Amino acid sequence: MAVNIVLESGFQCRCYPFRSELVLPFLPRPREERILASQHSREADADSLQSLLSGWDNPIFACYPEVAVDVSSSQAGNLAVKVHNILYPYRFTKEMIHSMQVLQQVDNKFIACLINTRSEVNEYSDGNLLVLVDQHAAHERIRLEQLIAESYEKPSAVSGKKKLLSSIICPPLEIEVTEEQRRLLRCCYKSLEDLGLGLSFPENRNQILVGKVPLCFMEREANELRRKRQPVAKSIVEELIQEQIELLQTTGGARGTLPLTFLKVLASQACHGAIKFNDSLTMEESSQLIEALSCCQLPFQCAHGRPSMLPLADIDHLPQEKQQPKPNLAKLRKMAQAWQLFGKQRHHHGTER
Repeated sequence: MAVNIVLESGFQCRCYPFRSELVLPFLPRPREERILASQHSREADADSLQSLLSGWDNPIFACYPEVAVDVSSSQAGNLAVKVHNILYPYRFTKEMIHSMQVLQQVDNKFIACLINTRSEVNEYSDGNLLVLVDQHAAHERIRLEQLIAESYEKPSAVSGKKKLLSSIICPPLEIEVTEEQRRLLRCCYKSLEDLGLGLSFPENRNQILVGKVPLCFMEREANELRRKRQPVAKSIVEELIQEQIELLQTTGGARGTLPLTFLKVLASQACHGAIKFNDSLTMEESSQLIEALSCCQLPFQCAHGRPSMLPLADIDHLPQEKQQPKPNLAKLRKMAQAWQLFGKQRHHHGTER
């Protein structure tokens, strides 16, 4: 048995205290011998791991054989699909979804469709790319954009600004902030009203009062209480205020998109009310779902960013199967009768002998 020794100076040595033939059992080995021994140990570990993996029959991921293909011969023609997919990946556009043809629902989870990705899109031409549309992701995207559109007040004729619908909270929520954060919010609290936030500033310098919040926050609160869960309105409002404070500190108040906190609340609502896996859809319902998806601003991802569709195969790059001739049943029937007659004659001659 070998023993590794590490001195305080960092010097390392490998000794064999239980070998009787050694006169000085704790004498360190030369540096060259230690390096060779370390290399042999690593090579042995790598070989043992490789042999273990090569002999393991993985039940999940099959190990494909490594085959060398001569690209200068006719074998390279079979690589057309793979090379095409690598060098020229498919780029979906919203216009392509309008040409999508619904085939049928698959496993109560996906909708199989044909989409036209050719350079010249003709509304009368058939699609060339077979795709699977995730029915839950597609409906989630549709619901999210509907909820966003319904979250705004009707713009006034005077200002023309779009303001989020808000709900009054009584008593107001007490939110703890620093003096610097309070100063930033006080400077821009008018612009925060467009997000449905109504802020007031009491004498306490480390606190603000929130009397109005976006309507979807209270809808989320009601859903949680209906399920007998803990209230979430205050934590969501704190998250939204913190997000706006960071935005004020980094951009000075510039705002171009909806707050992420607001979108997360709507995404949760969209998910809970969307079509689920194992929900059976008729052909008409599937077509209506795809038609509604084509009207979305971001039809290729769900409310949480997952892809809503997956390409499977390009029909233009699949080998065309040659039509096999139909069997001549009458001829086969005559051949069967002839074999039966031949067998009877052999049996008859065998009994006569």
